[in-house]
This record gives sequence, structure tokens and C-alpha cells, in this order.
Amino acid sequence: MASSSSRSYKDKDAGVVLSFNGQWVSWSHTVAASLAFLSALVIGSALHYHKIVQNEWYGYPQEWFPSVSATIGDRYPERSIFMLFIAITSGPRFALVGLWYLLTAKPGRTLPKLIGWSGIIRTLTCGGWTYITSTDDHDWHDILMISYIVFTIPWTTGCIALSPPNAKAIKYRKYIAGAFFGTLVPLVYFFIQHKVHRVAGAYTIYAFFEWALIVLDVSFDAVTALDFDSLEITIRDVKGASKGVNHSSVPTAVLEKEKEQATGGVYSAGFRFGEFLDIAADVYHGFVFWSILTSLGVVIWYFPLWHMGISGYEALVMTTISPFLLAIRPLRSFIVSNQRITHLLSLAGLLAYLVKDPVYRLFTVGFGVSMGCLSWAATWYSDSVQPTRLEARILAWTIGLLMSSVAKFAWYTNNPIWPIMHAENGGWNATGLFLAILAALRFTRRGPHQGGNTTEKKSGSSVLSAIGIGGLFFGLHSLLSDTSTMILWVWDGYPIRGPVSNVHGWYTIASTTVGILIGVLRPGFATSWTAYGLGCIGAAYLTLYEQWRGYYGGLTLAAYLMAIAVPMIGNAAKKSPAATFGLGFLIYNFLVLFHVWVVAYAFVPGGPLVREHTDWIMITMMLALGIGLFDLISQQAKNNNSSSKKKVGVIRPVNTHHRKYHFGVLGVLNLLFLSANFLRFPTNDYKPYHAKDRLFTAGIWTIHFSLDNDMWSSEYRMRDLIKEMEVDVIGLLESDLQRVIMGNRDTTQFLAEDLGMYVDYGPGPNKHTWGAALLSKFPIVNSTHHLLPSPVGELAPAIHATLDVYGTLVDVFVFHSGQEEDPEDRRLQSEYLSKLMGSTNRPSVLLSYLVTEPLKGNYNTYVSDVSGMHDVDKTDWDRWCEYILFKGLRRTGYARVSRSTITDTELQVAKFVVPNSEEDSKFAWGVPEDVRDRRVEEHEVPEGWRFPKMFRGEGVRGHRYHVFDEPRYYNF
Repeated sequence: MASSSSRSYKDKDAGVVLSFNGQWVSWSHTVAASLAFLSALVIGSALHYHKIVQNEWYGYPQEWFPSVSATIGDRYPERSIFMLFIAITSGPRFALVGLWYLLTAKPGRTLPKLIGWSGIIRTLTCGGWTYITSTDDHDWHDILMISYIVFTIPWTTGCIALSPPNAKAIKYRKYIAGAFFGTLVPLVYFFIQHKVHRVAGAYTIYAFFEWALIVLDVSFDAVTALDFDSLEITIRDVKGASKGVNHSSVPTAVLEKEKEQATGGVYSAGFRFGEFLDIAADVYHGFVFWSILTSLGVVIWYFPLWHMGISGYEALVMTTISPFLLAIRPLRSFIVSNQRITHLLSLAGLLAYLVKDPVYRLFTVGFGVSMGCLSWAATWYSDSVQPTRLEARILAWTIGLLMSSVAKFAWYTNNPIWPIMHAENGGWNATGLFLAILAALRFTRRGPHQGGNTTEKKSGSSVLSAIGIGGLFFGLHSLLSDTSTMILWVWDGYPIRGPVSNVHGWYTIASTTVGILIGVLRPGFATSWTAYGLGCIGAAYLTLYEQWRGYYGGLTLAAYLMAIAVPMIGNAAKKSPAATFGLGFLIYNFLVLFHVWVVAYAFVPGGPLVREHTDWIMITMMLALGIGLFDLISQQAKNNNSSSKKKVGVIRPVNTHHRKYHFGVLGVLNLLFLSANFLRFPTNDYKPYHAKDRLFTAGIWTIHFSLDNDMWSSEYRMRDLIKEMEVDVIGLLESDLQRVIMGNRDTTQFLAEDLGMYVDYGPGPNKHTWGAALLSKFPIVNSTHHLLPSPVGELAPAIHATLDVYGTLVDVFVFHSGQEEDPEDRRLQSEYLSKLMGSTNRPSVLLSYLVTEPLKGNYNTYVSDVSGMHDVDKTDWDRWCEYILFKGLRRTGYARVSRSTITDTELQVAKFVVPNSEEDSKFAWGVPEDVRDRRVEEHEVPEGWRFPKMFRGEGVRGHRYHVFDEPRYYNF
């Protein structure tokens, strides 16, 4: 009984001492949680109003409403009162989770157990971030907060799916959950406006959305009062809700359909752990394929990089065309019947990290790529007679690409299982290989659906289908294998007017997720000319525009590529695998080489013909996709005019049970990305090393595309030297890695975030340079990118940035000159840059690669009355590439540090003091040359002006002061 909420006493003779209605658990939880937050807000506003509305950029009156974190943070007494009420809340909270499980649990159902555990973990993590503030332990506070948000998603959706047949409760849950997740969008937007763009008042608006989340979170759990009304604490079900009895006027079938729609059908079928493992293994195996394929370009690139031209090893790019072997019927029969062998052999690409010799490592990766391409082509072909299984395989492959992007984001654009990674630079190779073996074994545990000698069905042109496959594979690899690629295409400097890699990368993941869903759930639209037209518009916008407009085009293109992948690969799988996938990978290779030729035109045969024509690549890719789509649509039209009900062109799986697991994996990957995104969110509170001395250390380093002499990724080693040399501002050259051949990487992300620096990536990958980037401890107020005159040779990139250095605006130029073989290019570039440097009357520093001898030729254009610049040390005769110039500053030190085996170029650094007054500034500008260049001993300069002692003598890790064997100091 106990339908009355006031009933609290039972007949003791019946064995019941106390009884109360279950809804009181909900109400006590709601009241205690509400009091916790409300009391903190009221008391905090009354006692510390101006302090809790203050943030790192603004205070009252620009910011006038406190955030949740500021309200419940470190101040007494509001923090203590909040913690008291949260402790009181914990009892009803655990009781609420327990009652919900008892109410929804049914024999043979796993979902109630999973949701119950998610509720318990969610409660524990709430206590974690509540009692461990960011001041106590910032990392654990963030980890527990992220965990709480992550487990809120299954708790919310699971509660909707498990709701008893109560129309009012279901309606409230849907509305509240929709409002909760909808609030996250403006919440993130205004947080970015505050944190990145420093907009006054943005944090106040963010605070309102943050408080709205608290209200909605508590309200969602309060709805349980409508369901717990049927329980009395003995505990006994008095209305039969736990047995599924419907007391509502709405039919049960209608309510069940409404719950299924609200949760996307994810929970509609039973959960089977074995099926989940199958899908997880398939997706991981797809991730392994993409990891090996994307590593091939990096290990190939090592050789032309060190040969300064074509090395011959580039031929291994053709290892992808191994599906041509399937044209041999006996071999095809063997491979299709023994897929486990070839799939396991493909894992050689992961074992390659154990091979120390770069040549043998390259061949090991090439073998792994060859086996991987052959295996997947055979798998798709053999499964093509079973649409459900084929769709599952294609989904695993496409979601594997998304997983690769997530992993690369978490590892700062490096893949942790690449052969250029190992334990010393953050690699997880052994773990990845162990999981890959398990995944491959499970992936291949079922036999093929057809043998290798099956006659291919006449279902359109294999050649047309192959052209589409080549365009698709290239688009997926070149644009979607890293979330920062398209963002850097549209990057144009400071102030920030577009997306940023470590803030907005999830937009790329979200668009690819949407694309996968469209391709599976709406294949008719995905294979329409309308969708293709939208994809073409997106490609055009990405190619032609910068900032948000270009990125929106990229997101559209990303969604289209993922949407067309499932039907296009499904169509190709029904034809000859040698023709569709062998020729498809050959066309993909052509596009990859085309993609490199447009920037490497000065080093390759025929290069000048395609110089700087990324637009031609994009047009070729979209035309290839259009040709493949034409073949697919033609088949649909023929089938529609045929009496046969069998659709050859589009996959029509009957059993779609696997989709809920694939969609679940998509959801998990999105959550993992958002968690990494939260941890990587920029703090923008970076501090220089010697602020008290008003000194900054500037450096220039050519980083050789972040591959060291032994073919290992070199970010960690670069980070260590830059940190130990206490460099505040550094120019990095040969830094553009956002191409297939370089692994679609971005070293600047890791260096900037780990060292605590602002970063300007420089001209993007679609600007056809080898890269120039700027990292700074000081805010970058403004920056512009320049492509200097290069009528014959490679393009010369330059950055002109204005930094706020201790309140003084200082201009910094980062520049990479053309090659020695192109003297006219270098002459024109010297004149351009000299005028550019001379155009500013602010203190300035040039961090450059000039390709000239000191005091000769173009040197006298860079160091001239036009530019107003001075050489950091004109007596240093042993220079050819790297130079540091300056004006309007007090140069106090200069050093050259050997490279070890990190790159092929040393690190040059110089120390400068920023004038503190107008009188100091006039002196710095007008000081006579002999006074400016007067050298002194180290003991004659203040301690804060000195270079680290650890690099004297033999130095450390192969780094030491060389050429002069010690730093040089100046004082005037």
C-alpha cells in the first residue's frame, strides 16, 4: 500500500516498524542538493561578492554573477556549508540509485545493472570533485569532474529508456535531458569567449548556463518522485510498476515507442557482451589499419628529407596496391579463405618500432600496409553477399579512422602506436600491439561468406567504382586523419578569428560522426546528387576561404565523405576486388603524390607544372567521388527498373542489431575526445622565465619536420632543450607537417601546451610552404603571414607578429629564405623582408634562416638602414643559415647550442632586455655601434641575464655551447 505520501507508521504486529513513501527519497535528495548550492550562492554573494565574480581577466562591474566553481570553491564559510549539505545529500542519493535499480530491474536484463553502476560511479565522482577542489589538486579535480559528466550521459539516457510506463515522468525526463544537453552548447561557446578571446562579461553569461546545468541536473533526478510514488520503504512494489504494469491512460506500446525515439533505439534490444566485444574488436582493428597506413608516409618522408631530394624509397607508397593480387584466382581463394593469416601479418606495421635501422623499419611498415590493404579488400569482398555483415565491417573501418583521430588528438597529433613512437617519446606500442593481436583474432573468428572463386556480379563498372574509391580514400586520409588539419587550412593568425586546434577540434569529430549516421540511417540522401553538391560546396569553401567560413565548408565536406563511405565501399565490394580496390588504391596513391608535388615542386620531376595547385587536387578528388557516385546511382536506377527486388548498388541490411554497438562506440569516442579536449584547453596564463629582469630569450631552430636522425618523433627532446635554455620566444622552421607524407601532424601543439606558450602556426598547409611557426610566452597581439617572392624555387614563408612584452609592444619576424640554388629568389626575398622590418618603429627581433654569409651579399640588405636591424653578433663568421637580428632592444647575450641528433641544425638563442622607460628606449635606439657591441664576461652581468650552466663543457644529452664553446654577453 502506502500510496499516500504521508503514511509513515505500520502495524508493529505485522513486522513493520516504520514505513514511508518512496518519493520522499527523491524529495530529500532534491531539497538537500538544492540547499547545498543555494546556500553557497547566497552566503558567498553576501560575504565575498566582488571576490567570487572576479576572474583572471575581469572583475566587477564587467563580471557581476559568480560561477558555480567560484561560489563553492575555497572561501569560508560557503565552502564548508556547501560540503555539509552535499554530505547530507549523499544518503538520499545512494538510496535513489538503489530504488531506481529495484524499480527497473527485470530477470535477464543487463541494462538496469549498467545504469545502476553508472549512477553509483557518478555519485562517487561528484563527491570527488566536490571535496577535491582545483586548488587542492587541479588534475584530480578535472579528472573527477570529467568522469562525472561522462557518466551523466548513460545515466540520463538510461533512465529515459528504463522509465516505468508513466507518461508524465517520461515527458519531464525528455524535456529536462534535452535542455541539459542543449545548454552545453552555449556553455562551451561563452567559456571560449572568456578563456580564449577574453570578452568582458562572457564569464557572467557562462555562469548562468553553468547554474542552469545544476538546476537541470537536480531536476532530472527529482522526476523519480513520480515513479517512486508506487514504492514504500519496506521496500515493496505496491502498484506493480517494477513488473511493467501500466496505470497510465497512454497505451504501453506508445510509451515504449516514445522512450525508444528519445534514446535513438540504442537500448531497444538486449545487450550481449559477446556482440559488444565483436564490435569493439572490429573497430580497434580498423583503428590499427589506419594507424599503419598513416604511418607509411612518415617513415617514407624520412629518406627524401635526409637526401634533400628523391631517394628511391618513395616507391614504397605503392605497397597499398596489393589488392591487385586478388586478380589471381587461386591466390584470391587462398586469401579469402585464410583471412586470419593476412590480417595478423598486417600487424607487422606495429612491430616495426622494434626495428632500429630506418631502412628495415620502412620495409617492415610497407609490408604491414600491403597486408592490411589486401586483407581489408578480401574481407569486404567475401562479406559482400551478406549486407548486414558488410555494413558492420565498413562501419568498423570508418569508425577506426575516427578512433585514430581521437588518439592523435590525445597524443598531440602523434599516434601512440606509430613506428616513430616508443616509450621515450610517449608511445604505447607494446600495449597497442597486444590489443591488436586480440582484436585481429576476434575480427577473423568467423569464416568468409563466399569463397575466392565466386564470379563477380555484373553490377556496374569496376573502373568507375575504383575511381570513386580512390577519391574517397584520399579525402578521408588527407583531411580527416587529424582533427587539426582543416583548422590549420583556415588559420590566418592573431587576433583569433576562426577555429583553434585544441579548442574546436571536436567539431571535426562531430561532423564525421554525423556523416557516419547519415550514411547508415539515410543512405538515400547520402547517395544523392544533392548531398554531392553540398560536399562540393564544402570543398570549395575550405579551399577558397579562411577563418570560420572555410572551416564550415570543411565540416560539410567531412560529413559528406563519411556519409558516402558506407554505400560507396559497399558498392565496390560487390565487384572484382582487384579492380575496385587495387585500382582504387593506385588512384589514391596518385592523389597522395599530387598532394606532395604541389609543395615539393622544386625537388621533383614535373613539379613546376603543379606548383601551388591545391585547388586542382580538391577538384580531382571531388570529380573522382562524383564518378564513383555516378556508377552507384546508375545501379540504383537499373535496379528500380528491374523486376528483381535485390539492390546491388546500396547495402540494405535486414538485421541492424549491430548498429547500436557501433553507435555506442561512436558515442564513447566522442566522450573520450571531449575529455581530452577539456584537459588540453588552453589556460592562457603563461609566464616568462625572467619577468623581474624585463628580459626575454629568443631563439631560432630548424626542426627538420620533427623527425630525428634515427627516425623517432623528436617533440619531447625539443621540448626539453627549449625549456632548459629558458626560451621565451622561438621561431620554428620546417614545421608544417600537415600532409599525408608527414603524418598530418602538428608539433607546435605539443610544444606550446607543454611549455606554456602562445602559438602562431604560420601559413597553413594549403599555402604550399615547408612551414614557419612562432611560440611565445608573451601574448600575441597581432600577426600576419607573408609568402615572399619566389619566382623559381620553393615558397618563403614569414610571420610578422606583435607581442605584448612586459607592457611594451615588440615585433617579432620569423622567416625561412629560399634555397641556395635560387639566388634571384633570395635577392627578392631579402628586399621584401627588409622593407617589412623597416615598416615598424617598434622594437623588433628577426628569427630567421637566411642562406647567406655574414657581411656579404644579401646580408647587407637584411642588416641595413632600410630595415634598421642589427646583427646579434657580426663577428660570428661561422654562419650560413640561422641568423638573429634586432633593433630597439638591449641585447645582453648570444649562444649557439649543438643539436645532438634531434635535427640537422643547431639552436641559436639571444637574450634581450626591454627598455623600461622612454629614456631607456631612446638610448637603445640610438646607442653607438661600438658601445652596443661591447662584450663583457659572464660575471659582469646580473644573474638573471645568464645562460644555463648545464650546457658548458660536454653539456647534456649531446647539447652543449659550441662554436664559441660558451655564451657571449654584452652590456651597455
